[in-house]
Amino acid sequence: MPFNRTLLFAPGNHPRRIEKAFTLGADAVILDLEDSVPPAEKAATRAPVAQALALPRAGRGYVRVNAMGTPWCYGDLVATVANGVDGVVLPKVESAADLHAVDWLLANLERERGLQVGALDLIPIIETTWGVSRLDRILQARTLKPYSGVWRVRRVAFGAADLSHDLGVSPGPDEVELEYSRARVVLLSRAAGLEGPLDSPWFRLKDAVGYRSAIARSRRAGFQGRLCIHPDQIGPANEGYAPAPEEIAAAERIVAAFRAAEAGGAAAIQVDGQMVDYPIVQRAERLLKAVKGEG
Repeated sequence: MPFNRTLLFAPGNHPRRIEKAFTLGADAVILDLEDSVPPAEKAATRAPVAQALALPRAGRGYVRVNAMGTPWCYGDLVATVANGVDGVVLPKVESAADLHAVDWLLANLERERGLQVGALDLIPIIETTWGVSRLDRILQARTLKPYSGVWRVRRVAFGAADLSHDLGVSPGPDEVELEYSRARVVLLSRAAGLEGPLDSPWFRLKDAVGYRSAIARSRRAGFQGRLCIHPDQIGPANEGYAPAPEEIAAAERIVAAFRAAEAGGAAAIQVDGQMVDYPIVQRAERLLKAVKGEG
């Protein structure tokens, strides 16, 4: 399983920024057709985005299309789903029907264009009151596997800016006003069998200390990575969401000690002063698989 610590947005209507974005060390780059592109330029930006994603590059490349309720979503998908695209980021998802409809269209575009059906990743952004409140029903759409037998929706993303606007709140640097929504996204993601979600962009660009604190809170809360809107955010997020060497070493000790104890008939032991049983071991094994790049 590849790391998803940093997914960097790049405006689809700025070719030089797109080219640079793939050289900055993010785990993936999202070429944007939504918020960073004015309505008058949206249709014209589709072709350059598709062309950019068809070129050889380092790292994965996604496209963020416009929301289902806009006049542009269908055209965005038809124009950009092709060889070279690793996935689609779908903003303002508010119902299971949104995911069913986009999955159906993606499957038909994949088949029509000679792509592996079900291969395109789909990342819904949960960023409205409807999206947060209906998230359990939205994620029920994940129970339908595409025709390839693999999950298309493997994780969701959280969007703080639009949700704050929808709620009518003005979060402070610690964003305590959004704690419930974040916790709900993590809880329901895991209940549905998804990976940990991706956290919202950090918009206080000059507050580097606050950003590092936000990353630490986010990782402790169950997020696996973050959407980024500035190159300076990549390094701290890559570091903050990656397991530290001491975490990896501790996981290795836990797994080794537990397997030895299990062979001797014990299923609850102490390692480094911590009680260890199956849930703790499974978490350690998941971390080690992620470090090795395994699914």
